Amino acid sequence: MKRLIVLSTMMFIMTAGNSCKETPAETGNPLLAEWDTPMGVPPFDRISPEHYSEAFEETMRMHNEQIEAITASDEQPTFDNTILALDRAGRELSEISLIFTMVAAADTNEQMQRIEAEIMPELSAHYNDILLNDALFARIEDVYSRRATLGLDELQMRLLEKTRRDFVRAGALLDKADKARLKEIDSELAALSIRFGNNLLAETRDFKLLLDEEQVADLPEGVKSAAAEQAKQAGESGYMFTLDKPSMLPFLTYSPQRELREQLYKGYLSRCERGNERDNKQLIKEMTRLRAEKAHLLGFKSYAEYVTSDQMAGTPEAVYALLDQIWTPALERARGEMEEMTELLHEDLPEATLESWDWWYYAEKLRKKNYRLDEALVSQYLSADNVRNGIFFLANRLYGITFRPISVPKYNPECSAFEVLDVDNSHLGVLYFDLFPRAGKSGGAWCGYFTEQRYEDGKRVAPTVGIVCNFTRPVGDTPALLSIDETETLFHEFGHALHFLFADVRYRGLAEVEGDFVELPSQIMENWAFEEEILKQYATHYKTGEPMPDDLIAKIHKASLFNQGFTTTELVAAALLDMDIHSMQTYADFDPAEFEKYAMATRRGLIPQIEPRYRLPYFSHIFNGGYSSGYYFYLWAEVLDKDAFAAFKSGRDICDKQLAHSFRYDLLAQGGQHDGMDMYRKFRGADPDKTAMLRARGLYEEPELPTDSLAGETPLDIDAETAEIETVDFEKL
Repeated sequence: MKRLIVLSTMMFIMTAGNSCKETPAETGNPLLAEWDTPMGVPPFDRISPEHYSEAFEETMRMHNEQIEAITASDEQPTFDNTILALDRAGRELSEISLIFTMVAAADTNEQMQRIEAEIMPELSAHYNDILLNDALFARIEDVYSRRATLGLDELQMRLLEKTRRDFVRAGALLDKADKARLKEIDSELAALSIRFGNNLLAETRDFKLLLDEEQVADLPEGVKSAAAEQAKQAGESGYMFTLDKPSMLPFLTYSPQRELREQLYKGYLSRCERGNERDNKQLIKEMTRLRAEKAHLLGFKSYAEYVTSDQMAGTPEAVYALLDQIWTPALERARGEMEEMTELLHEDLPEATLESWDWWYYAEKLRKKNYRLDEALVSQYLSADNVRNGIFFLANRLYGITFRPISVPKYNPECSAFEVLDVDNSHLGVLYFDLFPRAGKSGGAWCGYFTEQRYEDGKRVAPTVGIVCNFTRPVGDTPALLSIDETETLFHEFGHALHFLFADVRYRGLAEVEGDFVELPSQIMENWAFEEEILKQYATHYKTGEPMPDDLIAKIHKASLFNQGFTTTELVAAALLDMDIHSMQTYADFDPAEFEKYAMATRRGLIPQIEPRYRLPYFSHIFNGGYSSGYYFYLWAEVLDKDAFAAFKSGRDICDKQLAHSFRYDLLAQGGQHDGMDMYRKFRGADPDKTAMLRARGLYEEPELPTDSLAGETPLDIDAETAEIETVDFEKL
């Protein structure tokens, strides 16, 4: 999973903050006292879970006082006393929220979960009270109505317009009764989201597949050692496999024990759908109903229309147009892959039918047969330290920045931390790495702030950023060895980190980019991961120190399009599922399992050997992660990232410093100070060409026409008007 942690219900107001930190005069709470930590990192070594509750209560009180000071003013509303004051209000609360959200995802426990369940609905209500504050909105409207006469510069005007738009999207124009109902909906959604996430964490944590020596005899030694260590840490004997992907996927890839593969994968697929107290099906229905009602209150036909109206895509139809264009060739390619794997299956079991839990095992066999690529061998050159050093090398080549290990407080002893130094050796920020799974850590990988970039007294305050992953742990003298996908994941999350570290935004209300732009900075980094000249710098054998040989690099490149039908289909399937469930215009009770079956198999012909990357009961991105109606972001941004990387590939140097300088200052540093597509055009000099993405996935057939006839074709050029959004009869499901 590659995701960016987002508090969607608070996206706007959490970017607002105070230029001067106010704290109580005396407090024993390290979150509320002035920090004396190196480089301004949070005082993790002094924070206990109970400190968060007090800190939230105090900073919400402070925020309310700051808002009251704005609304109680007798002065005529101006940009400074209203818009700028609002932009500066609540920084303390935002800071606490960022720290808590990151730690609660990466290092939770029962006490943290109780606090999260209690505070998130309160926090949602707090921000709703501000966004629905009539007196505050009246002052914003007053300034907005006179905007043409105020002599505002471009960024001031954008902040004013964005502030008003965010208030309107939050319900500021509703009547009293509808505002009250909207507050109830948002509070309920916040509570349901927390329950969904906690259920998923518990279901994932509690599944264990314990095996003996005979059952793991055919697995690679590295996989066996990791499973033995997993069992040891759990107080068990033998070998243990869990539903964390670094444990599950190697077993599905290498184990010839078909019944055990089935047991493990069905355990993964059935999470939060077992009819027990952790079943998420009812939560899905309640959240879907509430989101549809919220959209209607705000004047939109569906929740998908509400979300996309504020993104680059603009409409659900535009999203469907892109997804549908990818779906057909991807599924066709996947069927071809299945036929090849079925031939290998019949060599083992002549009468058997390929099942979903067979895909990874026979894909690996096919990879070895057709490309002679052994991923277990590749991983021996991709230790976590090597890959991290390769990322540092690339960042230095592109941007001239360097990384220095530092000793600072950590929220978990397993973290490592680095100071990031700019070209002139000035402080650019602090970057934490937290790479391995453990009890209390959510699955997947993400990057987020602990403290965000801002300006105080005219000076930039550097951020504290964290990258969190769930890679296979080191075992004994063997370091953590990453797969090809995990290597790309670390490059991906580092791209998010660069976006945060390079941010240079004066108004915190302009920090956020559109959701379907946010994955561009991360996904473009993946393109460099296996470029030969970059690999030569970091891919060395963990035992011998020898660089990855040329023939192995050639095999990786030759196999780069292998299994793309499967990979693309499962990704697009999840994006379509997300759009489908949020495109309902009239809610009626439904069965989530039947909804999935209809949306995937009946409507679109998804073969049973492929499941969507995330099924609804464990689709945390959309029910617990801020990507509702937005899982398509990855594919929309991929159109941009592949086109942008084509600019680097077209020159003599894939690390061209002039291009990198433009990418940094025209895109990464800007935050949301300009529209995403405008920033992209400034960097690229043209609209993005979607064929670069289709070609990179092996889904593009070169036309007989001259290639220049394709110039300017973009995702926004797709005829969205022809895309159909089928209205589902939920009563039949």
